[in-house]
Amino acid sequence: MKKDLGVASELFPQSVFIVASYDEAGVPNAMNVAWAGACTRHEIAINIGDHKTTENILAKGAFTVAPADAAHVVEADYFGMATGRTVNKAETSGLTFVPSAHVDAPVIEEFPLTMECVVRDVQDWGGEKRFIGEVVNTRVDESVLDEEGRVDFARMRPIVYDSTRRIYRVVGEEMGGAWDAGKALM
Repeated sequence: MKKDLGVASELFPQSVFIVASYDEAGVPNAMNVAWAGACTRHEIAINIGDHKTTENILAKGAFTVAPADAAHVVEADYFGMATGRTVNKAETSGLTFVPSAHVDAPVIEEFPLTMECVVRDVQDWGGEKRFIGEVVNTRVDESVLDEEGRVDFARMRPIVYDSTRRIYRVVGEEMGGAWDAGKALM
């Protein structure tokens, strides 16, 4: 038997993205963003409300996105709990924020994968902003690459947010090949 939940967005998983930016004075900030994702092969969309990160991205026209990994779940959660308007999250986190060579935004060295983005579009969505960022460079730690130079998410161990339980889960188990598992029904 099924039960109606009413208006509930129960899509799973929600990737945990750490969006980093600079303010007008060059102070780095990071925010945990679950409402985000790839919208094309070379673009990322992030939806955020009224935050320090929103102001920073509007001022600089750039941001970086790092999928959070299991090794940094504490810092990733902190970036979603604290506000950059009252605390310097970069200093408190103890992580290493370095300038991107490609955009006016910081890269957090400890996260194994970072996409560096320039803002291509800003849309207003009911009090929130949707930023469409063009990925101009992707930096990856060689430790999470496979033998063919591709990102191996089993090695990276990215985390996702389970909104029904308010917990983080680790991604990594292989279930079948894309464009292969369905051949059984062809």
